[in-house]
Amino acid sequence: MCRVLLTATNLAKSHGLRELFRGVSVSIADGERIGMIGPNGAGKSTLLRMLASGCAGGMQGRELADDGTIRTPRGTIAVYVPQRDEFAAGATPLSAATHAALACADCHGDQHEAEVLATVILGKIGFDDARMDVAVETLSGGWKKRLSLACALASAGGTPDLLFLDEPTNHLDVEGLRWMEEFLVRGSHDLRARAVIFVTHDRVFLENCATRIIELSRAYPEGTLSVDGNYSEFRRRRGEFLDMQAKAQQSLANTVREDDRWLGRRAKARRTKSEARISDSAERRAELSELSERNAAANAANAGIDFTASGRRTRKLIAATDISKSLGGRLLFKNLDLEAVPGECIGLMGPNGAGKTTLLRILMGELAPDTGTITIADPAPRIVTMSQTRAEFPKGALLQDAISPLGEKVRFRDMEMHVKSWSRRFLFRDEQLLQSVSMLSGGELARAHVARMMLETADVLVLDEPTNDLDIPTLEVLEDAIESFPGATLLVTHDRAMLESLASRIVVLGAPDGVPRVVASLDQALRALEDFEIAANRAEAAAANARRATDAASSAPAPHASTVASAPATAKKKLSYNEQREFDGMEAAIAAAEKKAAECEAKLNDPKLLGDHAAYAKACDASAAAQTEVTRLYARWEELEAKRG
Repeated sequence: MCRVLLTATNLAKSHGLRELFRGVSVSIADGERIGMIGPNGAGKSTLLRMLASGCAGGMQGRELADDGTIRTPRGTIAVYVPQRDEFAAGATPLSAATHAALACADCHGDQHEAEVLATVILGKIGFDDARMDVAVETLSGGWKKRLSLACALASAGGTPDLLFLDEPTNHLDVEGLRWMEEFLVRGSHDLRARAVIFVTHDRVFLENCATRIIELSRAYPEGTLSVDGNYSEFRRRRGEFLDMQAKAQQSLANTVREDDRWLGRRAKARRTKSEARISDSAERRAELSELSERNAAANAANAGIDFTASGRRTRKLIAATDISKSLGGRLLFKNLDLEAVPGECIGLMGPNGAGKTTLLRILMGELAPDTGTITIADPAPRIVTMSQTRAEFPKGALLQDAISPLGEKVRFRDMEMHVKSWSRRFLFRDEQLLQSVSMLSGGELARAHVARMMLETADVLVLDEPTNDLDIPTLEVLEDAIESFPGATLLVTHDRAMLESLASRIVVLGAPDGVPRVVASLDQALRALEDFEIAANRAEAAAANARRATDAASSAPAPHASTVASAPATAKKKLSYNEQREFDGMEAAIAAAEKKAAECEAKLNDPKLLGDHAAYAKACDASAAAQTEVTRLYARWEELEAKRG
């Protein structure tokens, strides 16, 4: 039986007059990976901080419950990684991790021991010597998230009992997402937590990582619904539960109507009325009221999103022909041909910094390509944009002015309504209209931008990371709105579920040769990204070999005159016959090893395997062995390359 690492009972929390949740109970057992989801504003991040605060060493700055208890076994060590990665000005990864390691009991506050521990953990988590000493602000979002995780692990000596992660996938590119999934499922070397609980809206991440999912919502009797399994299993079980709850309300409503008829009879007709029946009727009314509130909360979880199209029938709205672009002396992409037509959603994928936002600006006419042409339909299509920065609202603007800039009335599809009615479609409370947008949560700010966008008639939707901070119900409604939009959509997102659902074509940026790949499915896009990564690693290895060869040549003594003439003859004998055969077959061997590693990885994601711990452990060992073989082959390839010269 798995050991329980944390037990929380009847937790409650309010902010001012607003109650976030009450009566919430959570337990976390050894070996679990728990994904926590829920509507924006339900209190997921608050609950996560509260659980972390209830553990020794869980986090700095405690989040206390208004009511309830949190218990952990004596000696339990927990670490918390916040949603936003924050580091001291001028910090390097090594200095940040060393500072965190000073809190580890094993270091006893010793600077040297802390630095040794930090170096070991950074190395195991993927930082090479060069990257340990760069300025943190130069790191990509994915490497900053790795550093935040490394700092948390360093504070616990590398192996905490409980790991709390708040939105670990936010702003990660596909490479970062794959690494984070790999770490949570299998750890990195011997670095891993005994149990993990994370808040996320990434459905693919939940599918691949979670062994249990907890939804925090007023739609459930105890404030949560907990389901063992991945996200697919959770959706099935949640649907069943909500259907049963809706039927229970309907059945109880019929019983209450019978109670009303019975109570409405004249005294002579209801002489047999007993106090017990009156009491039972009152209890049924109270239960019906509670069921109605829960079902209303379940139905109100989705924002009403529906974009307005102009209805124009122009076939080609935007056409790019053989365009290329470089920034800061670095080639982003070249030789790209692309057309945006009504009824099609084009996805853009690639590592952070690959040029996705730059390409959007070129297609919108905000930036000129270095070469090639951009052709815009005449008259110019109306473009409505949602940027990932969410920074367009004036500083200090009230919510009502942000979503209804022309006054208290808005016009949507020739229908006029008050701003209160409009804001309620996006799950805002009336009192929030007079609050500054700076007080909104990330999810609320995203909904405010969508509310503003929907008032504009569009031929082209340009959505740059629209999913950031949106909860899962709103994501699914946004998907439906994009799918039904008759114009063209340009979509940049790391949400793999959304790309798979919507994109008819995906432009994959980040190729070493600069030529984007235009593919028809998410699987093809992910394979293209893997090919890019392999090619980049090979190029980097070849460059490193060349540098080593140059350094060796420059440091070696000049050859004696009598040996110079024979040098070319000896250079041809660096590889033996067997080594040459091995070298000639190396690429095929690497490809076969990578294929086997991918098959092992796919097997680990089989939901049926999660219930069989012995089989799952065996599959983990097979996957680790396959990855080790890939690493060995690359190392051997570099060794033969260097020897071959």
